[in-house]
Amino acid sequence: MALANLHNWNDLARETVRKGVERVGFRGDDVMCVMNWLTPGMDTNPHSHTFEQLVIIVQGRVRFHLGDEVVEGGPGSMIRIPPHVVHYAEPVGDEVVLNLDVFAPLREDYKHLVEYQRAEFE
Repeated sequence: MALANLHNWNDLARETVRKGVERVGFRGDDVMCVMNWLTPGMDTNPHSHTFEQLVIIVQGRVRFHLGDEVVEGGPGSMIRIPPHVVHYAEPVGDEVVLNLDVFAPLREDYKHLVEYQRAEFE
């Protein structure tokens, strides 16, 4: 098994989630990163889940709705979304937002995003 497997999110096949939202995944043993492309005018999806989510904005400006609060940030902005909090994001301006989500442990419903890494964990 090779220890140095280099991957680039720009080279991976993107999954279309809904209008204006695409994503790819990358994993370790017990952590998963998901890069999301959020296009201005995207369909929003207020939701919550039982686990926390860490969000890091890499490119563009985004407005995050968390419960009754709204925060806005750009590249370098980070936010923790606690479990059970209804949240969603919306791009601000004309630039596509690159939003990196971090989840630990691995999300079962996202494992298909990291199938390309299967050999790294066998």
